[in-house]
Amino acid sequence: MNRVLKQIGRSLLWLLGSVIVLLLGALCWVWIGAATADMKPPQLAFDPADYPLSVARDSLRVCRENILLRNRYGLWEARIAGDAETRGAAMGAMSRDLLRDQEEAFVAQLRRFVPSERRLKLLHRLTLFFNRRLADHIPEEYRREIAALSAFCSHDFDAFGTPYERQLNYHAAHDIGHAMQKYMLVGCSSFALRNGASADSALLVGRNFDFYMGDDFARRKLVSFVTPDRGYRYASVGWPGMTGVLSGMNERGLTVTLNAAQGPIPFRSAMPVSLLARHILQYAATADEACRIADTCRLFVSESLLVTEAAGRRAIVIEKRPDRQAVFAPAGDRLICTNHYQSAELADDPDNRQNIAESDSYPRYRRLEELLDRSGPLTPEGAVAVLRDRRGTGDREIGLGNELSIDQSLAHHSVVFQPEQRLMWVSTDPWQEGAYLCYDLRRVFALREAAPGEGFSDPERTIAADTLFLRDDYPRLLAYRRRAEQVRRAIADGERLAPGYADSLTVENPDLYAAHELLGDYRRRQGERDGALRAWRAALDREIPRKEQRDEIERKISTL
Repeated sequence: MNRVLKQIGRSLLWLLGSVIVLLLGALCWVWIGAATADMKPPQLAFDPADYPLSVARDSLRVCRENILLRNRYGLWEARIAGDAETRGAAMGAMSRDLLRDQEEAFVAQLRRFVPSERRLKLLHRLTLFFNRRLADHIPEEYRREIAALSAFCSHDFDAFGTPYERQLNYHAAHDIGHAMQKYMLVGCSSFALRNGASADSALLVGRNFDFYMGDDFARRKLVSFVTPDRGYRYASVGWPGMTGVLSGMNERGLTVTLNAAQGPIPFRSAMPVSLLARHILQYAATADEACRIADTCRLFVSESLLVTEAAGRRAIVIEKRPDRQAVFAPAGDRLICTNHYQSAELADDPDNRQNIAESDSYPRYRRLEELLDRSGPLTPEGAVAVLRDRRGTGDREIGLGNELSIDQSLAHHSVVFQPEQRLMWVSTDPWQEGAYLCYDLRRVFALREAAPGEGFSDPERTIAADTLFLRDDYPRLLAYRRRAEQVRRAIADGERLAPGYADSLTVENPDLYAAHELLGDYRRRQGERDGALRAWRAALDREIPRKEQRDEIERKISTL
């Protein structure tokens, strides 16, 4: 018996030793890989001093013939032109303070996710390792533009890499946010209409870009009008430092919008999807050309790119996984795209089937079907009304900020396109509740200067803000979110709040499952078993977006 026990002990020690060796080997591999990462910084010949501002006010900056301004709605607008180096340098010179503020907001949100400095340093090492070959997948033109822009970035964040390395990694970080779609960083909804589904029979596209990295990160929205030395002129919506495209249209009336799909978590770098969208917008005039460009690029995320083409009045979805590509092109007058695949080639993918069954993607798809079925042929104003819808399927009240709604009250931006007319409407704060400003691309690219206050937009085509929401529900939603944050801190710190404070969550947002769940969590922390059970059961009676969220609440009940 003793001999058997000794043999078992030796085997366990050998196994433990093997595991330790493997872990140490893996750590060494990551460390060496991070240390030898090559971001291929281009050799640039320009001096930042060659790009002085001829006008330098908070709301207007001019560098050579390039313009950056903030209109009276708070949107930043940029018109830039030239080769890659010139574009990057001019934009960097004009937006130096915005780049710093944007990076500060990103890092602050990152610290909220990872509050431990030690873990943050490990995350930095893992990012360097993961992205060690990132530059190999980014065209030289875009690396030169990013490098020129990064020459104007702050050195306050050099602990995370050089400015150039950080700007490259931030593009990849956007992809990682898409890859983590099941963790609710993104949940975009979009649609394209034509012929009988559109009021004037022309193409009409609407999309919400629900990528959330905190309110501070979303505060500096940027609409860019770019005249490159090669390819087509285009407009896109993003933020300072984002040279890729998230939502955009080019001068030929081709539009591209991104919608995350679910797939395996990536383990090696490839082309950031926003730069693929940029490449399509800059060099494609038709949907077929867009497909050919997409087919030459490997992504490390699963993504759907909704592409519309003015010339042929076409709408398609390019569905990409890291290992393959498919195209979904319905024959009817309507195309809806949320966060799952629809093509014959990818619809039955196991990750996709799970996503449809367990996430909020398919319910949002069904809600868009309901809204479009009863709306009749849509105008741009009608498209905005759809993008602002806050109810669930069957018109059920599901609470403010529920991920099952089309308007989740967290969108970075919302856009409506009329590609054939070269018109695009961009939302202003908050989210898609503010006014939508209209930009006529033909007019913008022909203008010599912007109108004071209005910027490059056409004020006669502005779509009004949702004043009813802003008057009634917006203050209530803000109050709920402030209280929810305070309750979370009290739970973490073991504090007792004033009587009735936690209960006010369900007064401010009674139909939202998360309000009741959080109230239950607080009551459990205070030792109030019966109150916790009542709150959690009330949460289960509401509309819950994801199966894993429902499972978690049921687990809390069963283990209390």
